[in-house]
Amino acid sequence: MRKVGFGVIGCGVISTAYLKAAQRFANLELRAVADMRSAAAEKRGAEFGVPALRVDQMLRRDDIEIVVNLTVPLAHTDVSLAVLRAGKHVHSEKPLGVNVAEARKVMDLAAEKNLRVGCAPDTFLGGGHQTARKLIDDGAIGKPVAGSAFFMCPGHERWHPAPGFYYLRGGGPMLDMGPYYITNLIQLLGPIASVMGSTAKPRLERVITSEPLNGTKIPVEVPTHVAGMLEFEGGAVVSIAMSFDVPKHNHTPIEIYCTEGSIMVPDPNRFGGEVAIARAGGAWEPVAHTHGHVDGEFRSIGVADMAAAIVANRPHRASGALALHALEAMEAFQTSADEGRRVKLQTRVERPAMMTPGLPTGQID
Repeated sequence: MRKVGFGVIGCGVISTAYLKAAQRFANLELRAVADMRSAAAEKRGAEFGVPALRVDQMLRRDDIEIVVNLTVPLAHTDVSLAVLRAGKHVHSEKPLGVNVAEARKVMDLAAEKNLRVGCAPDTFLGGGHQTARKLIDDGAIGKPVAGSAFFMCPGHERWHPAPGFYYLRGGGPMLDMGPYYITNLIQLLGPIASVMGSTAKPRLERVITSEPLNGTKIPVEVPTHVAGMLEFEGGAVVSIAMSFDVPKHNHTPIEIYCTEGSIMVPDPNRFGGEVAIARAGGAWEPVAHTHGHVDGEFRSIGVADMAAAIVANRPHRASGALALHALEAMEAFQTSADEGRRVKLQTRVERPAMMTPGLPTGQID
């Protein structure tokens, strides 16, 4: 198996999860890390035994084929463009860009240079979500008709050490958590046809209660409660709500309602979790995972899949095209709210290929 060398730009909180997970995949080899903050890069480099470089130094490395962009949302586009200009494939943290126009720049440059773009989330490749996908594809409980998707919490200022960016342009619950839910819904149900949405911003500032900035006030630039409907090309209609304004609720993350029963899908911010089905009049019954090989913390499987796809010359699953379609849907909620109309999406994407059932832990087909 050929190992594909990769580097990471952005050594913040999420980088640890990526780098630990990457060690599970035999086809990946970490070559270097970089960050505008040299101390952050040096700390992460020492932790994982690789050089800590400046960004320009990393982009000149011939032994790095893929660069993983883990910068803050407002920097995603500029960093991804720099990676592509350097002739390397890029896998970005979500969102692909803070808006569709910015994300299209990345996709257009990649097409021009014949390079790949990948993007988080890749959690939809986890065992729980692939099991739910197989149930739907096999017609286990009929044809999907409707669904629900809910992420609601009081806000990330309760736990994140520097949460300000969650409330600036490029942040908010839809761009932060929406990618997990909408990407998973696309892989379950296919492309989205149109969106209807409403938004709210009940507070103009938030107070941080986590350390080390406890008591600091941060401005709110974006809506913090977004709700509406996703209408899929296949006919299913899904109710969705993403919020940083809900103290407590009792909704499950995702449910899909079909002609012969319902499927309870696990938290799309996780790879595993229980899948259950219920037929009309019956109780929820757990379903054994058909894809149990990715049930832990595998927040680099999208990078590993891209590496495998490069070697095999096949499409990778957590693609830029998938991320762009999801981003257009997320952006459409605000357009719909502002203009009071249903918004038809212009992008289209095929569902990513399902993972092969029964693979060994951490293996990519």
